Amino acid sequence: MQYDCVIVGGGIAGLQAAIQLGRYRHHVAVIDSGDGRSTVCRSYHNLIGFPNGISGAELLASGKKQAEKLGIRFIKATVVRAERDADGLRLITSDEMSFRGKRLLLATGVKDRLPNFPMLFPCMGISVYVCPDCDGYEVSGKQTLVLGAGNTGAQMALTLTHWTVDLIYVNHERSPVDEELRRRLAEKRILYIEKSIRTVIADQAQFQGIILEDGSSIYRERCFVAFGGNEVRSAIANQLGAQLMDNKHILVDQRTKLTSAEHVWAAGDVTAHSEMVTIAMGDGSQAAIWIHKSLIAT
Repeated sequence: MQYDCVIVGGGIAGLQAAIQLGRYRHHVAVIDSGDGRSTVCRSYHNLIGFPNGISGAELLASGKKQAEKLGIRFIKATVVRAERDADGLRLITSDEMSFRGKRLLLATGVKDRLPNFPMLFPCMGISVYVCPDCDGYEVSGKQTLVLGAGNTGAQMALTLTHWTVDLIYVNHERSPVDEELRRRLAEKRILYIEKSIRTVIADQAQFQGIILEDGSSIYRERCFVAFGGNEVRSAIANQLGAQLMDNKHILVDQRTKLTSAEHVWAAGDVTAHSEMVTIAMGDGSQAAIWIHKSLIAT
């Protein structure tokens, strides 16, 4: 079976594109592995219409139901290979299923590098955050811990001074921090601790603090995680010859979201943009509009 468009990634950008393409009455399949970053967030606070927040799971479930009513097919699988032949684009999954599409949209996103502390995960988006543009406001005037590594954690702590001055940065991995950043941390009176963390303290969704390797404890109301080294899921784009940036984000035309590979679009966090839900939604819609234009032009 050949689809008008196969979307790889059923997160925010992929779902928005699927809904738009469904409204154009195209035959569309969404292949999703179910482990995107939006599945981790327990609450998004910066979306119009949700002043009290909405979880990633709720948003995804609602979007999927909306798309299914438009005839979109959802397949839970992981695409591991892509190739081009005379009939179009072919996607192969890890369990050797094969799907064909006249057009392809990559909405594969980014996987955050998070430390292996299970107590953090129920707090994500509620009292523990990763994106200052999305959630810096949530730490306004609050005692905040930055749990991170090297320069990435230091830069996060400095960024958060826009909202709070009560900051501690714990360099859990003891990665090097540039002298200039160390100077700026001291200038902003951000306590810098270069020690590994033994465990995280939390009461369900409420972050409370950490216990360091030496047994000492630090109690804070909020936490930001900043380790760097996030996985940009652009391998499929690379297989098809799409141009990537040095940091592996996919380069796209800013108007159409078309990549440098014929009939291949990309949207959402896998492209180079501010990694926010609202922008991913717009990306998905924009890509869908131009995919539709290309389909009806043939």
